[in-house]
Amino acid sequence: MSKNKQDNRPDDKKNNKQPKEQQPLQAVSAQFSEQVVDQRLIPNPLSRFSMDKDTLRLALVTAQFALRATRQLTPPTTNRPTGLLVLVNGMEQAGKGTAVTQLRQWVDPRLLKVEATIGYPSLMHQPIWQAHIKAMPRHGDVMVYFGNWYADLLYNVIRMAADHDKTKDKSSKSKRGHDPQERDSQELPIAQWQEYLQQQLIELEVFEHDLAANQTKLLKCWFHVDDETLQKRLEDDESDPQFLYQIDWSNAEVLAQFNKVAATLLRQQGDWVIIDGCDKSQAATHFCHEVLQAMQTALATSRVSAVDTDKDDNSSSDKQSDKKFDQKFSDKSKFVPVEIPKLLTDIDDPDMDKSDYHDELAAKQTKLAELLRARKGRHVVFAFEGMDAAGKGGAIKRLVAPLDPREYQIYNIGAPMQYELQHPYLWRFWTRLPNEQTDRISRIAIFDRTWYGRVLVERVEGLAIATEWQRAYAEINRFEADLAAVGTVVLKYWLAIDKKEQLERFEDRHDTPHKQFKLTDDDWRNRDKWAGYVQAAADMLARTDTAAAPWCVVATNDKRCARLQVLDHAISQLENS
Repeated sequence: MSKNKQDNRPDDKKNNKQPKEQQPLQAVSAQFSEQVVDQRLIPNPLSRFSMDKDTLRLALVTAQFALRATRQLTPPTTNRPTGLLVLVNGMEQAGKGTAVTQLRQWVDPRLLKVEATIGYPSLMHQPIWQAHIKAMPRHGDVMVYFGNWYADLLYNVIRMAADHDKTKDKSSKSKRGHDPQERDSQELPIAQWQEYLQQQLIELEVFEHDLAANQTKLLKCWFHVDDETLQKRLEDDESDPQFLYQIDWSNAEVLAQFNKVAATLLRQQGDWVIIDGCDKSQAATHFCHEVLQAMQTALATSRVSAVDTDKDDNSSSDKQSDKKFDQKFSDKSKFVPVEIPKLLTDIDDPDMDKSDYHDELAAKQTKLAELLRARKGRHVVFAFEGMDAAGKGGAIKRLVAPLDPREYQIYNIGAPMQYELQHPYLWRFWTRLPNEQTDRISRIAIFDRTWYGRVLVERVEGLAIATEWQRAYAEINRFEADLAAVGTVVLKYWLAIDKKEQLERFEDRHDTPHKQFKLTDDDWRNRDKWAGYVQAAADMLARTDTAAAPWCVVATNDKRCARLQVLDHAISQLENS
């Protein structure tokens, strides 16, 4: 696997010559005086209650520019680029707009991004978070996001509950005097929407944890007012923005249902900051204090040890949060490489007849095209990985041959661009998924190299520290499970050849003019790291072969057999999905 095909450097920086004198690394905080660091950059819970307006404003601006400086390239810093995403949700007329307006007045408004959505039904064939991924802040930025994925979730749940209430009212009128057990059976829809809410909250908790682990920290603020204050504000003369969640806030029954759903949400997720919006001015000040604390904490957790970046450099608060999360969702046992299976070393070496190959190929391509077109809107994601020159490109070419080019997208994944490095690792793959919200008709995505680069090339080449690539196995499994949960078919292929066959294919590329572009110096260099890549592949297959997204290992030196095996597996998976 060539370093130039996928590494952790941006394409537009790889060929730049290094300056003669490297500037020494320094912490972002080194740019400020000791007094500024103590008073404005270090988290202090007491400051929530003790800072006056002017002091708060100064601390906000200081923290804002310090956070932005974490992504600076000159001078290089020991801080990991880190962003802050502020989720704003809660009751209508609870002072959300006033609070964000004040925040924007107290910081540099050019550096504060604000996005807003209202609740919509989540799209059938994609995770609830996917509609919002393009709104993610870059590392170094602070972004406030009204509505977000919680607006979509609440929209869905409130309407599920409302539909149940309507059904229950009709049923209770028709069943008066009947068997009580029959009336109790009508409670099942309540359990259904509550189960849906709880499951979605678990999935969002996992998604948000992975965001935070990849340097997009979160602050979740829930604004609340009592019913009487809400009704007074609804009746005043001030113009109202479009309401979140698209519900009738003046309807007592609807409001009661919203509060019931909100209470469930807040009980299940303990990381919400609840802001009392009865006094909008105080709520705004409270909100600004919370944003300051979140920025300061993000700065503290962005620090990287200049001596040993493989050591855990999180703050104590982050460690406690990770420990709680890991007990619930992850396995934090010490990483132990697996024994390399014979499947990756004892490579099949047949010699398939060319005429037989073409006959089988045509039949299988026709069958696969029929299955892909009969999937009824479900998305399909193909992921190809393998050793250099193992035949990924040839397999993809035969895979798409019977399809209309408008039906699919092929993504040839290489080194990330600079703007992609300023987002969570998986972000550049999230944004390439089939998306119901675009005008593009294709619902098939084919990845030549994938999100597995973190546990393959970035691991072997030392482009990701141990904590990053070891954490990535679980992150990838959760990502793929989210896709499978909404019906996406995830088809993953590892193409294996032996070292002798790779050499022959390299030499063939070198001697064939129209193939020479495929061969690079890094391809030759990486042959010296063959054993490292085989071990990384073995660990990857052992840790990410899941029921939601199993691996298909195609281990053969015969290109024709490999292409047919890929088609056979895809046909089988689509027939059984």
